[in-house]
Amino acid sequence: MCIRDRFNSLKTRLETYEKPFKHWAINQPLTEKAIKEVCNAEIANPINDGLNYDGTRAIDGGEGKYREGIKSGGKAKKYRCFVTKENSKNFPELTNFINELCSKDVHEYIAKLIKKDLSNSFVRVEVICDRTGFWLKPHCDIKEKLLSSLIFVNPFNESENLGTDFYDEKLNKVKTVPYRNNYGYFFTSGPNTWHGMEKKEIKKERRCLQVNYVTFPTDWKVE
Repeated sequence: MCIRDRFNSLKTRLETYEKPFKHWAINQPLTEKAIKEVCNAEIANPINDGLNYDGTRAIDGGEGKYREGIKSGGKAKKYRCFVTKENSKNFPELTNFINELCSKDVHEYIAKLIKKDLSNSFVRVEVICDRTGFWLKPHCDIKEKLLSSLIFVNPFNESENLGTDFYDEKLNKVKTVPYRNNYGYFFTSGPNTWHGMEKKEIKKERRCLQVNYVTFPTDWKVE
């Protein structure tokens, strides 16, 4: 299926929700080959490196207080994986997906949905592998993230409860987006778009693909 046909078919698989803030659920956005690339991406486990791991993703890139625990002497180590032009040969299907997101038809359609101008934006795509102890406090994304999206990849039949938690403006949890394979959501940043994930049992891995349109430069400029 070509990019245009796949995108047009995807339009019919969107669901719109208004509470606790406007967001869209998306069903089966990835090809099977893309799912395999997310599953097979090698992402180091901080627990195995003997770190004082606090369960968040702040460790990625080697924040000083965390690097101190690495036996190699404090050299930064990557615990997340951004898809770049440098490593794109390892992710041919995800690169196709990024090119689709960069295409004018796609970003203009999404811009109309979220009511944001994406014409000068960049795409950022990241493979995430959360493990035992992970949690994410309720937060609103920075304004530089014009669109925030998370696509779940669940090869190990983890609980659907491992999806993202959405909160109202008083930080009451309103819903959990189910952690289903090849299922996800997106929304645009705003003052009351509180989301996170409470500490929950991850038996093996919580694999996700994070997708953003951002205002700052990445390797992937939209058309």
